[in-house]
Amino acid sequence: MKVLAFNGSPRKGGNTQLLLQEALKGAREQGAKVTVHDLNWMNIRPCQNCGGCAETGRCVVPDDMQKIHEDIRTADRIILASPIFFFGVTGQAKIMIDRCQPFWYEKYIHLKPVPAGPLGRKGLLLLVGGMKRNARNKGFECSEVTVRAFLRTVNVPEHTTLSYDGVDKKGAILEHPSALKEAYEAGIALTAK
Repeated sequence: MKVLAFNGSPRKGGNTQLLLQEALKGAREQGAKVTVHDLNWMNIRPCQNCGGCAETGRCVVPDDMQKIHEDIRTADRIILASPIFFFGVTGQAKIMIDRCQPFWYEKYIHLKPVPAGPLGRKGLLLLVGGMKRNARNKGFECSEVTVRAFLRTVNVPEHTTLSYDGVDKKGAILEHPSALKEAYEAGIALTAK
């Protein structure tokens, strides 16, 4: 089983990365082959809305997204982990998501979605936010809507979301009573056969 993970955090060793590592630990223990893309350190330009992918379903901008696109096509499971910035996923994660427009053309215009493969395709979304949730804090909801659209476009019909609020200071996730255990268990569940 191939697991593709995206770390959308710009902070090395931060809460998002620690949470993602636990999920991947669980996946690896199930025998999954894991590929991680740390988006902040990759050469990914924002979508140029050039229309280059409209006819072919392939992006014409030459950068690290070419590798990401191939990894998305062959993944059985996709994990996206991001802190909440201004009620949404980070710019690093959003740039990657926006650059998946070729998959939208393939699926909805050319009617050639990414094949599900023999194991099907499932996803996991990990979100960490510094603010405490309240009626006005829509960061988790907004982020999940964005990621749901991305996963649907790359033919991942179902996903689980784990979200943790009030986690801001670097390393604070280590003090959370259940986050690391839940992420680990989610990694196992995602890859269980």
